[in-house]
Amino acid sequence: MGHRLSKIYTRTGDKGTTGLGDGSRVDKDGLWVEAYGTVDELNSFIGVILSYDLPEEVSTCLSAVQHDLFDVGGELCIPNYQIITEAYITRLENQLDAFNADLPMLKDFILPAGTPSVAHCHVARTVCRRAERRVVTLMREAEINTQTVAYLNRLSDLLFVIARVLIRAEGKTEVLWEKGKSNQAE
Repeated sequence: MGHRLSKIYTRTGDKGTTGLGDGSRVDKDGLWVEAYGTVDELNSFIGVILSYDLPEEVSTCLSAVQHDLFDVGGELCIPNYQIITEAYITRLENQLDAFNADLPMLKDFILPAGTPSVAHCHVARTVCRRAERRVVTLMREAEINTQTVAYLNRLSDLLFVIARVLIRAEGKTEVLWEKGKSNQAE
């Protein structure tokens, strides 16, 4: 394990740079920090979802995802470091398949709405997509583990399916998109 912080502030970032795990300094708005910062933001939104009363299998799944996201963040703050493997992705796919098994087939687009937990799940899904985009952008400049992109891609799918599971668990129905609804005469 790396260094333990005995003091939270260091003043080393006061001029707009921060240290990566390998000791190099980068701009706080640079590609590395954008990538792992967005993963951190995603993890925080998953923490918000976990604050709701969730079905046990959803809570267990999302708790494991939070730990995974620290692994993803570790990869993204230490150049040339790899943690995420195919096993992480396979686990998400298995969870996705299990959650999706009892859901009705999609025939319409679903609005990111319904209940607070469902809405937060959709926010997490969109932040996950942004994290994936940030990692892809970083990949143009640095060697990044391709499994990390696959993990984030699968995780956004999982969050979509979990939103569908939660709406049903809360006894509500999905809000379906209606083309041109706002232009229909009342």
